[in-house]
Amino acid sequence: MTKKNTRFIAIETLDQLKRSNSPLPILFQKICTRHHVQGNDRALAMNLIYGVLRQYQYLDHLITMLCRQPLKKLHPLVHQGLAVGLYQLMFLSRIPESAAVNETVNAIKATKTPKRLHGFVNGVLRESIRQRSKLPKPEDSGDNNQPILNHPSWLTERWAANFGQEEMHAICRQNNQQQPLVLRVNSNKIKRDEYLHLCITNKIEARFCKYSPDGLLLPQYQGAIATLPGFKDNYFQVQGEAAQLATLLLKPFQADGRYLDGCAGLGGKTGHLLDLLDAYSAELTAIEPESHRHKKLADSFKDALTHKKLTLFKGSLQEYCQRPPTPFNGILLDAPCSGTGVIGRQPDIRWNRTNKDINRYAAIQLELLGKAASLLLPDGVLVYATCSLEPEENQEVISAFLANNPQYLLTDCTPFLPDTGVSLVREGFFQPRPSDTLDGFFAARLVRRRINA
Repeated sequence: MTKKNTRFIAIETLDQLKRSNSPLPILFQKICTRHHVQGNDRALAMNLIYGVLRQYQYLDHLITMLCRQPLKKLHPLVHQGLAVGLYQLMFLSRIPESAAVNETVNAIKATKTPKRLHGFVNGVLRESIRQRSKLPKPEDSGDNNQPILNHPSWLTERWAANFGQEEMHAICRQNNQQQPLVLRVNSNKIKRDEYLHLCITNKIEARFCKYSPDGLLLPQYQGAIATLPGFKDNYFQVQGEAAQLATLLLKPFQADGRYLDGCAGLGGKTGHLLDLLDAYSAELTAIEPESHRHKKLADSFKDALTHKKLTLFKGSLQEYCQRPPTPFNGILLDAPCSGTGVIGRQPDIRWNRTNKDINRYAAIQLELLGKAASLLLPDGVLVYATCSLEPEENQEVISAFLANNPQYLLTDCTPFLPDTGVSLVREGFFQPRPSDTLDGFFAARLVRRRINA
């Protein structure tokens, strides 16, 4: 029986992803669990999957040049196998060419495809080595002398219309790079410079983030998060720099106040809010309907739950509003969205979204914003955030909300950000675009006016 190696895991995941459009993290975890893949093997498989997704059009261009057979006629597993093999040969110089070819061919054998296809994959990959000097580089032009952007045309056309051709190209280039690990240091546990020193002592390259006062960048780290120093002591959370800054927009915090995280997700902003509210003896409620994420929140924040600093609600924001609950001083609504601002970190998004998804998400966001606003006290602050670059999900949602809710005032985000983050504000909104350390993001800060009797 042929062993199912890391290349097999990558090929199977890519194949199932294309067939099902399932969220990549969930699909990848299921496949790793089924085949008992852990540690370095899991990390390599993830590297291969994410790398192929970032370079898919370029790799297809190479396959087209190296194969006589049209892409549409390739066996789906062979197609993914060639992409995985070529990604190793073109991008992962640390892997010997012989290992890249042999392990990929062994993975194809493990898929139980016809034997003749094993030799086909072997031949194409070895031919790519022989022709390496003649093959185009990722930055070279493809068909019709157009650049290979590794994004679907509906998305690049949208960005070109909204941001201009040059900015669209810059976003695509950034999304095609492997994104560095960003941490938020828990300043209630350890100072940022102390944790930086701890990383350096452990021979982990680290430096301060450019914008966030609590952010730390680990540009080369590819190991398991659990092996970082201070993991068990909750010295840090994995959280993008833009998300760290967006949470600050809830300031100023009220002593003994009540705050709501309306869409908690994996708990990055929940943890940040707990840290920020600690000095104010304030309470936080976090809402999360999905069972797995709700359990993860409960496991991650046991201490806060024990000390009654945090209350978890398992259900949607719509369900929470049926209670009805006591109003809040501040609400963070990190709404579900298309995720086009975090494509560099989640490369499957570019291939499993469509143009129709944008308006679908916008309708959901506007409903959630209305629900969240109904829970806010007079003079309270509501921060609406997405990790989308699309105006329909951002400025247009805010405009539609304000048109029907005159008691809410849109305020400038600038005064609530550190000086380093002021340049990320456009027209009063916090809206960085993808860069070497930042995800694309959007946040608006709303205040409920006090109506005089």
